[in-house]
Amino acid sequence: MKVICDREKLREGLALANNVIPAKSTKPVVENVCLVATDNALELVGTDMEVSLRYCIDDVKVEDPGTAVIPARVAFDFVRDLSGETITLEIKGSTCTIKSGADTCELVTVDPDEFPVVARFDGENAITMQGGSFAKLVEQTAFAAAREPGRYAMHGVLAELEGDTLRMIATDGRRLALSETPVDGSGCEAGTQSIVPTRGMQMFCRAISDPLDQVQLQFGETKVGLKTKNAEVFARLIDGEFPRYAAVIPSETTRHMEADRVLLAKKLRLVANVTGDEARAVKLKMTKNQLEVFGQSAGRGEATAHMEVDYKGDDAEIAFNPDYVLDGLKNCTLDTLSLEFTEHTSPGKFQLGEGYVYVVMPITVDV
Repeated sequence: MKVICDREKLREGLALANNVIPAKSTKPVVENVCLVATDNALELVGTDMEVSLRYCIDDVKVEDPGTAVIPARVAFDFVRDLSGETITLEIKGSTCTIKSGADTCELVTVDPDEFPVVARFDGENAITMQGGSFAKLVEQTAFAAAREPGRYAMHGVLAELEGDTLRMIATDGRRLALSETPVDGSGCEAGTQSIVPTRGMQMFCRAISDPLDQVQLQFGETKVGLKTKNAEVFARLIDGEFPRYAAVIPSETTRHMEADRVLLAKKLRLVANVTGDEARAVKLKMTKNQLEVFGQSAGRGEATAHMEVDYKGDDAEIAFNPDYVLDGLKNCTLDTLSLEFTEHTSPGKFQLGEGYVYVVMPITVDV
């Protein structure tokens, strides 16, 4: 195999591949990247057996087609630090030579037959949407997925296709984020549900180089795939039962507050400064047109902040973990958000955008 290609394009491809390829694995062959040179394209293939990537570099000069498997991390580090504009990759025997100008690196190759087979995107029953819209759904939900051990199904994002709506939901049991957007779902079976690992969703987003580009999303029985302009990414689905999220979202509430997003975030951060890790809670006290934010801890003291709001309902108070609320506000697309709830022990429903709902469970505090 012998290929001449643009250094920056190769660096970008190797950087993306190394987001998938593990630095250490019980299966050492997957610590490598597979290079496939055909016609006028060079394809980079990487996997950790859970998430896989195919990345195509066009406009390369292939003098000798072929396949090579080389150490992914070393190849990226060397290509990144080169100063030349073009690179020559050449395989001779069990050695891959990377050369740019007078700089050369020789890497030991691995038998390509040992490298795992990675799927290809066939486009069957795929839905098409704008890359930026997909990334936005992930950004607005994935942060709420569980990270600690237990309840494996919560370690992913539920992707649900209902008619012409793609919906994503993530929860860790203490908060839940739901975001949806219209898509062309005519080619996909109605009611499709897949739990995609959070890492897989994040990798999908990394593969989207231009938010204005169209991407294709394909649901399978064991995996979901995303096709972008230059990449195909696949993630193995989580096998488990996702919580009945619809039962968590309040449908009827008696108290409703509207507040400026920026100011509310500022007041929450202000008061959260005095709360300790052992009692991470702030209390929201609502009266007509007024919100009082209160927090305290035994070792630091207490703080109170006030702001004007539009509030409807009897005087009330409810306490939340401020970090959870702030996580949602970071992704809020509205200048004025709303909070709905019924009692201080019932979930708080934040409306953070069109088709974007964030539910946070309250905290019981003594003060």
